[in-house]
Amino acid sequence: MSRLKQKYIEEIRPTLAERFRYRNIYQVPRIEKVVINMGVGQGKDNPKILDAAVSDLAQITGQRPVVTKARKSVASFKLREGMSIGCKVTLRGARMYDFLDKLFNVALPRVRDFRGISPRSFDGRGNFTIGLREQLIFPEIDYSKVEKILGMDIIIVTTAKTDEEARELLTLMGAPFRAA
Repeated sequence: MSRLKQKYIEEIRPTLAERFRYRNIYQVPRIEKVVINMGVGQGKDNPKILDAAVSDLAQITGQRPVVTKARKSVASFKLREGMSIGCKVTLRGARMYDFLDKLFNVALPRVRDFRGISPRSFDGRGNFTIGLREQLIFPEIDYSKVEKILGMDIIIVTTAKTDEEARELLTLMGAPFRAA
């Protein structure tokens, strides 16, 4: 069992149950999944960039990404339906907890001029989104082998009903929120 899941079971779940006065342990919010998405707009012109993005995402998450395709044709972007435009990974279970531990404790502190993640990135239903500008903050990525610096979106999906519950859950898990 990962260190973060052990902490959730032993410390975080009882703390949240007490703070929000849940009667049943199954009402306590938990993290359902983490979705990491890399949009590679230049992938339609240069397939090597898309392959590099897939490789980088696989190294970061430990799971093979799915290549995403365009749903609609957009003439102004020179994009046709079915073209490969990015990749994504959905993490659950042990890999999810390992990734969050690495994100909060290793990767985010490596961001230049890092003051914390924005507490305003909740969607109103307890889900949280982080946008990163480069994949180089993860220790698995070798700087010399990177062809193009690519950003990514990380969506943390929780079972929390409100943003307040979700923020408390993520704070107890070690998310470095910026002072509001």
